[in-house]
Amino acid sequence: MRKLPPLKSMQAFESSARLGSFMRAAEELHITPSAVSHRIRQIESHLGLQLFHRIHRSIVITDAGKRYAQEISEAFGRMEAATEHASRQGKSDLLTVHVVPSFAALWLMPRMARFSVLHPDIDLRLNASTDAVELAEGAVDFDIRYGAVLEQAGMVVERLAKEAIVALCSPKLVEGRAGLKKPKDLGHHKLIHSEVNLYRWRDWQRDHPGVELNLERGPRFDRTFMAISAAIDALGVCLESRMLAQRELDSGRLVMPFGPEGPRAHCHSLTYLGSRMRLPKMRLFREWLLGALGESAS
Repeated sequence: MRKLPPLKSMQAFESSARLGSFMRAAEELHITPSAVSHRIRQIESHLGLQLFHRIHRSIVITDAGKRYAQEISEAFGRMEAATEHASRQGKSDLLTVHVVPSFAALWLMPRMARFSVLHPDIDLRLNASTDAVELAEGAVDFDIRYGAVLEQAGMVVERLAKEAIVALCSPKLVEGRAGLKKPKDLGHHKLIHSEVNLYRWRDWQRDHPGVELNLERGPRFDRTFMAISAAIDALGVCLESRMLAQRELDSGRLVMPFGPEGPRAHCHSLTYLGSRMRLPKMRLFREWLLGALGESAS
């Protein structure tokens, strides 16, 4: 017989290590905090190791605890994958992806059909918002974020393919003698500002010495899809990811007056719990996403 600690104690330890709190572990396991503490002491006694430092009413995991937590988390991930695989029996898997709104609307949603054709047994659920999500709670499988990401215990953060940032406008703005032909012409056109973007018109002006822009005027948006929509309506020139605007470029509703090249930046990241990557639905979506993004960003 294998000399393992009680399974309930291992669950209490894994939950406490992942969530960083006996209280939150108790809520997840539907037991009392004192029961969690008792189970942790039980497993510490079994191992002959201290897994947490108790500091007043908070806990700090020890180095030995971190190593053990990683192994336990991976083991629970394997058990979850095995259980899901055994119980599926032809049923579809539901994969929940939380994603920032513009990436969802402009890139992911137009490609959902392609994923479904390749993997008909996986149903996608998209939640689009800029709110932070707690992956440890288990309600979300993947989180696609914009900008910097604060890493948490057990979280894997993969920066997605670099995106070229280019000037975009309606074909109407490049037509005629007064049309937009070269960067200096921007001084006579209204700029569309995306206020939360990593690379903005002020950065573009810095990288183009001698070009003077009117940075004080022009419509302002906090979502890329709104800035692109305004550019389609010829309200001005926007500065956005070529990858996110590709559908509008292919349709001819937008053009790139200065060409397809521009500064490249890691704008989006894919985050997930490493312990869940053994689930087939997780592995298949990640592989598809990285492959499709590589094609789009090239």
